[in-house]
Amino acid sequence: MHPKVIIPPKLKKGSHIRVIAPSRGLGLLSDDVRDLAKSRLEQFGFRVSFSSNINEFDEFFSASVASRVADIHEAFIDPDVDGILTVIGGYNSNQLLEYIDYDLIKSNPKYLCGFSDITTLNNAVFSQTGVIGCNGPHFSSWGIQRGFDYSIEYFEKCCLQDRPFEIEPAKEWSDDAWYLDQQNREFIATDGFLAIQEGEAEGLIIGGHMRCLAALQGTRFWPGLDNSILLIEEDAEINPRVFDRLLQSLIHQKDFSGVRGIVIGRFQKNTEMSDELLKKIIANKPELRGIPIVANVTLGHTMPIATFPIGGTMILSVSGSNIKLTVTNH
Repeated sequence: MHPKVIIPPKLKKGSHIRVIAPSRGLGLLSDDVRDLAKSRLEQFGFRVSFSSNINEFDEFFSASVASRVADIHEAFIDPDVDGILTVIGGYNSNQLLEYIDYDLIKSNPKYLCGFSDITTLNNAVFSQTGVIGCNGPHFSSWGIQRGFDYSIEYFEKCCLQDRPFEIEPAKEWSDDAWYLDQQNREFIATDGFLAIQEGEAEGLIIGGHMRCLAALQGTRFWPGLDNSILLIEEDAEINPRVFDRLLQSLIHQKDFSGVRGIVIGRFQKNTEMSDELLKKIIANKPELRGIPIVANVTLGHTMPIATFPIGGTMILSVSGSNIKLTVTNH
């Protein structure tokens, strides 16, 4: 059973954005990326500040649990802070879940935006408070010089505007180490989203990075899959066999029957996942029959990415090659 949904106040030009590091810290970024990200946010119209412990950096590239939790609490309770961006993803935001004051967050709802490891945090916060979070660009993402306009467009649609919006495919995508070479980039033309199974469904948006969502299985922080549109994406550390196992693990959840549709993010090239192989994985799972499924969506570890509200509502419609992803409540 999902909690009552709480939509945070919308951001606007002049809003104050706090940057926090619940996974890996600011020290992971080059000076150029950090400075460009801050400058671009300010050019967009935001004021930017950094959390008190953001420069703490250990052998796991993170601050201590106590420091990271303190920074989360400080960002939510500060009345001058309007929205929160995470520095980057990582591996360990699930260390924080038992120590977060969820009543504090519920009383001070704000958009918390990030992806990858931040999947764990946003889904846990939604499960405990009903506050919508955002699967979208990190602070570091704003340091991408080229090919970031699409990401900004959907961040604005989700976090600044209060009307429904449709997620359209980007014209091109990239899967290169942009942070190492901002000029010599490879952009690949897209041919739209990939329809895998037809149908129409409406539900709450749950999920994100698969292994990070899996970290919540069996815990009190599981967001629940009743009446949900399930987002799933992965990074270059997996292959089709691991994806198959992760998907089956989700299917084994007691509430998986509540999944009304599935949205799959575009795979990174190193995963060696093909459209044909993905279709075969889906076709081999009878539990997935009868629900709309779409893939190659601008979600996750290839760029650019759209911003999806975790706990928001989506209508997913797949009819032949006609695919619509409409966010109706965010």
